[in-house]
Amino acid sequence: MLLESSVAGELAERGSADLTDARQLLDAMDDTALTAQEFLALDAQFHLALAEAAGNTVVATTMAGLRSSIEGYVLAGAARIPEWEVMAARLRAEHRGVIDAIDAGDPTAARTRIHDHISGYYRDAHTLSTDAR
Repeated sequence: MLLESSVAGELAERGSADLTDARQLLDAMDDTALTAQEFLALDAQFHLALAEAAGNTVVATTMAGLRSSIEGYVLAGAARIPEWEVMAARLRAEHRGVIDAIDAGDPTAARTRIHDHISGYYRDAHTLSTDAR
């Protein structure tokens, strides 16, 4: 969360980053026929695209290296979510909210939105897992 919050804030502060790749990934995630696995693969690419847009190769490389570990945890969480379509719609809206904050040049909102997006998914996936026991 620290890396991604930093990336989102930096992009918003800069205000001139090319977010074309991130936007294309968001558009691809709008396909409601995607499986959870397909959606989450695009989601991971979206987060990496933000890091790459920030231009910090150390952060982007670190995130790329962590990607498979994070993706495994995220996929395991998706398996515990009974209404995946509802979750996917929420995640899409949160992604767009992050981009909106970056576009608005609001680093505080960008950091908060990416933090809340990531922590919210983990919280909900964990809570659903705990409730299912």
